[in-house]
Parts: sequence; C-alpha cells; structure tokens
Amino acid sequence: MSGQGSAGNVIAAICSFFIPGLGQLVQGRVLSAVLWFVAACIAGAVTWLLTLSLFPFGWFVVSVFACINAALYRRPGVV
Repeated sequence: MSGQGSAGNVIAAICSFFIPGLGQLVQGRVLSAVLWFVAACIAGAVTWLLTLSLFPFGWFVVSVFACINAALYRRPGVV
C-alpha cells in the first residue's frame, strides 16, 4: 500500500466501514486497529444504554471515522 488514494487504502477504508479497525489491521497497524474496535464497542454500548434501541448509532459514527482514517493513511517514508 503506497499512500493516500491507493487501491490498498480504498480496500482498507471499506473494511473499516463494516468493522472499525479491520482496515487498519489490513494496513498492518495493530494498535490502531485495536483502539478503533474498542472505541466502536464503547460507543455502541453507550448509545444503546442511552437510547435502549437496537440501532447502533455510536458504532456507525466510529465506523465512519475509522474509514476516513484508513483512507487517509500514508505509510511513513512514502512520498
């Protein structure tokens, strides 16, 4: 995966949209992947507790930000 806009980043962004952190894991960023997944779980739990509905709004919001993070990732040292 070269940099922003590469096919690898697009695939990673799509993965992160469905499961936050999966795209970062595809890119080889394990710590970032774990943090995004944990953040999504916490956000989903908090919104569920506040609304008592099955709509995972918190999970969705974190998924969007994880997707953007994976899409804009630029490997250090790549120009």
